Amino acid sequence: MRGICGGLAILVLGVVPIAHAAEAAGGDRAVAVRPEDNGAVLDNPGMGWVFHYYDNVPANYGSKLAPSDTLDDFPGLTVIYLRIPWSYLEPEEGRFAWSVLDTPAQRWIAKGKQIALRISCSESWMRYATPAWVEKAGAKGYNFRAGKGVVADGPFWEPDYNDPVFLEKLDRFLAALAARYDGSPEVAFVDVGSFGVWGEGHTFHSSAIRYPAQTVIRHIDLHLKHFKKTLLAANDDFTFAQEGQRAIDYAFQRGLTLRDDSILVQAGKNAYFHADLAQHVWPRLPVILESEHYGGSRDRGCWQDGGLYLKAMEEYHASYVSIHWWPREFRDANKELIARMSRRLGYRLQLAEARWPAKVKQSGAIQLTTAWRNAGVAPCLPGGYPAITLKDAKGGIAAVLADPGLEVRSLAVGPPGQAPVKSNAADLLLPFQLTPGTYQVFISVGTCTGTPRIALPLDGGDSQRRYAIGKLDVVAP
Repeated sequence: MRGICGGLAILVLGVVPIAHAAEAAGGDRAVAVRPEDNGAVLDNPGMGWVFHYYDNVPANYGSKLAPSDTLDDFPGLTVIYLRIPWSYLEPEEGRFAWSVLDTPAQRWIAKGKQIALRISCSESWMRYATPAWVEKAGAKGYNFRAGKGVVADGPFWEPDYNDPVFLEKLDRFLAALAARYDGSPEVAFVDVGSFGVWGEGHTFHSSAIRYPAQTVIRHIDLHLKHFKKTLLAANDDFTFAQEGQRAIDYAFQRGLTLRDDSILVQAGKNAYFHADLAQHVWPRLPVILESEHYGGSRDRGCWQDGGLYLKAMEEYHASYVSIHWWPREFRDANKELIARMSRRLGYRLQLAEARWPAKVKQSGAIQLTTAWRNAGVAPCLPGGYPAITLKDAKGGIAAVLADPGLEVRSLAVGPPGQAPVKSNAADLLLPFQLTPGTYQVFISVGTCTGTPRIALPLDGGDSQRRYAIGKLDVVAP
């Protein structure tokens, strides 16, 4: 019987004849379940909304949040982005203020979120993004004025990105940073942020010096030297260096992903420029998109309805998109856009169908067939396997049966509503301790050992990412 949709998941429980069920259960009937996507925004590993808590300027955009406010009312938020100048973290050589990162990080880590980092060396709002002691140690650099380039009386200082003293001090800092954060499951990614104004990979609004690709590669290598486990991100603006394509190609060859900053700085066809670069990356690594500061884009008439942000997400096959403004103001002004983006962002695993016998024999096997699609724009890069869990009347786990024959990472993506379905049939042996009775069947996706990892857009969840989809009778031999 099919219920009224109303935007909620509908469990379609049918009893249909299939041959293998008849053989397994001594009967000729089986259960077929075809649940509908309930439209929920999902918090899943390797994807989600990224909130700019520090956005270079420490006052933006987390400064108005109370320490207890972790934006629990922004569904889909999975990463807190801490983008801060180097001088805030190492005000004196060898003396580190890690609390600048760890304090906000712990608020969200306690909620199961991750952080991401970018440490910049040049800013257009403070003189020393690179600590002043680096210049005093002999590093060469340039006074600049934003929009004017190098000027003798410029209020801001940018290091010469090839200077050996600067590189030596940066090397030591990155070693200390990586010692704390490399390989941590609490960190989603780290930007190569040591080159260019705002750490953005260009010098348009600082010295305006155009560096060769080899300079960018040197900074990539410095990060690779120390960050051997955590995902590193290369900025699309690396392409603006001399022979910049060589720099970005090198980044991709060395396993860095793509980050594209400031979607919708301009409107129309100039809303973004580098979707082509993403095609080299998205099948194997999560692509990261950052919108322009929402308020600035809105006030210049570039944002409009934000539809080009959604379009960019589709074309880049993005796994992460940014909240680049005061978060609740951004949310309240873009509710429909955020909802549409959230239903396509990253991966979204939909159970198209599950079939199993209505009855199985104790100490026998269950023939399970599941069919899945990925309704997101990106592959399910964390990967995982379907599993069913049988629970007794008290909610105890009586059996866990993982299907190793379907890796959800292999599910292809497609345009909205057009992703292909992939199915697999498995013959799974029941545990010998299972006693006769009626059990509730739960579906999940996670490790090959049956631990749930990925949230599904289904009702009937047990708070552990398992979802009730039907029942199974276990009978004595």
